[in-house]
Amino acid sequence: MHSAPIIEVLGLRLDLSIILTLLISMTIVFVLARLAVRNLSVENPSKLQNFMEWVVEFVHGIIGSAMDLKKGRAYVSLGMTLILFIFVSNLLGLPFAVITEAHHPATIFGQEITTTSQQVFDQLVAKGKDPHVELLWYKSPTADISVTFGLAFIVFLLVHYLGLKHNRKHYLKHYVEPFPVFLPLNIVENLAKPVALGIRLYANIFAGEILITTLVGAGVFGLPFLAAWQGFSIFIGALQAFIFTMLTMVYIAQSSIHEEH
Repeated sequence: MHSAPIIEVLGLRLDLSIILTLLISMTIVFVLARLAVRNLSVENPSKLQNFMEWVVEFVHGIIGSAMDLKKGRAYVSLGMTLILFIFVSNLLGLPFAVITEAHHPATIFGQEITTTSQQVFDQLVAKGKDPHVELLWYKSPTADISVTFGLAFIVFLLVHYLGLKHNRKHYLKHYVEPFPVFLPLNIVENLAKPVALGIRLYANIFAGEILITTLVGAGVFGLPFLAAWQGFSIFIGALQAFIFTMLTMVYIAQSSIHEEH
């Protein structure tokens, strides 16, 4: 089983593989956006410009299915950011994985990698295992539950902020509908939304990467299945990015635009 390269900074446990791939995802999305608008042309648009225009239209369709597009146009940038970032992040771990072996305690940036501490090696020796640790440095960031929960938490805060800002009376009223006794249930329902949002994305991507690891371990016999699964994983990655963005727009519409819930 691979271990994550974790260091502790100011009491926080930081997974370096997640930080690395998050930076890569953000860079890819930023570069794509910049290249798409670098030489805008109406008569002779580039392929990348056509692709980005298709993404804009697609996001318009998502927003239009959840709310009046006149009111929802303000959320196009949010929708594009979510769908592109999540899609790229979902696929980042498909091409390959970067794994290194540590046979002694290791440090990086002057910080000890806690998963290679002397205590870890002592435990392996006590269990009669080969004293080495395999560190996984590269994987899809959305295969980590802290990332998907982080995204879901940001959506949670945004939804309630917009509800209080644009639709305060009806937003607060819906907590006691249809009767005040339903207040606890309505609170639980709202708290469950980001949990389900984060777990759904994490579970699908994590399960896919576990299956890929299993197929790689099968050697030559697993190659045909690996190729087929990686192709299917692209579809899964796109679907999960769509679902996350769609539910975000639905939650925004329910809290900040609709007067009746």
